[in-house]
Amino acid sequence: MKFLDQVKIFVKAGTGGSGSASMRREKFIEFGGPDGGNGGKGASIIIKSERNLNTLIDYRYTQHFKAERGQDGMSKNKSGKSGKNLYLKVPIGTQLLEEDNKTLLFDFKLEKEEFVVANGGRGGLGNTNFKTSTNRAPRKFTKGQEGEEFWIWLQLKTIADIGIIGLPNAGKSSLLGAITNANPKIANYKFTTINPNLGVAEYDDKEITIADIPGLIEGAHKGTGLGIKFLKHIERCKTLIHMIDITDKNLEDSYKQIKNEISKYSKELLKKKEIIILNKTDLIEKEMIEKIKKNFSKSKKCDVLTLSTLDKKSVSKIKAKLLSYVS
Repeated sequence: MKFLDQVKIFVKAGTGGSGSASMRREKFIEFGGPDGGNGGKGASIIIKSERNLNTLIDYRYTQHFKAERGQDGMSKNKSGKSGKNLYLKVPIGTQLLEEDNKTLLFDFKLEKEEFVVANGGRGGLGNTNFKTSTNRAPRKFTKGQEGEEFWIWLQLKTIADIGIIGLPNAGKSSLLGAITNANPKIANYKFTTINPNLGVAEYDDKEITIADIPGLIEGAHKGTGLGIKFLKHIERCKTLIHMIDITDKNLEDSYKQIKNEISKYSKELLKKKEIIILNKTDLIEKEMIEKIKKNFSKSKKCDVLTLSTLDKKSVSKIKAKLLSYVS
């Protein structure tokens, strides 16, 4: 399934049905009088969050949504049927914004939340409503109101306990595949991950939701590479895992490069809890691992761990550690 995390759509609620101007005509009834019923209410458009969705791709090619109009009123004082409400399903984590793409209307954080984005118009009144002591046969009726219509933005921000960040090819997808039920595509070249991936890690009968964010490079905040397109997906994460390839020539530079790009996107992201994982320890000598870790950890105020996704014990230790950050 293709990934889409932002889309602009047009919604138009149904117009209310018009009232009827019917007059009662029955045999042997000399003064029938008005019997026009009211029009039905136009259908509203309601947005609802669903757990089994993780993309807005359904709105890629269908961007105009129009709800049913109400049925017109009928004779014999019969009111028209109201239109059937139109439900649009979105993933949990979707934000609903006005046409300016800035003003937040609603934030879907839970499953099966509903928000009426466009209200259907009220039905018109039939001529029965206008009968008075002095006007026994009114022909007056009213038309139904127009339904609300807007251009709106849907923007998806992944909800996860932990987000994995780092340079391309640092092993983020490999970690996600090793500790969760996700099956991200992994290959030995940069920019393997072009979309955020979600996975659920289970440990001691508890679950942790983890998001793998596409790799960042220098200048990402200006749009270089994949740019900052997916950084919004870590705004909701409680903790960030900073993956670094332990074989990099300068670990400190690799670390600062990512921190710099994140800070230029949002200073708030720097306040999140952080875990640093030095990955690919299977590619260097064992005696060098602790030496590299010790030197790199000196100026760090967070946990610095080592990992080889090929070592099950190493992966198990990481899972146990992550649990302490979300429980």
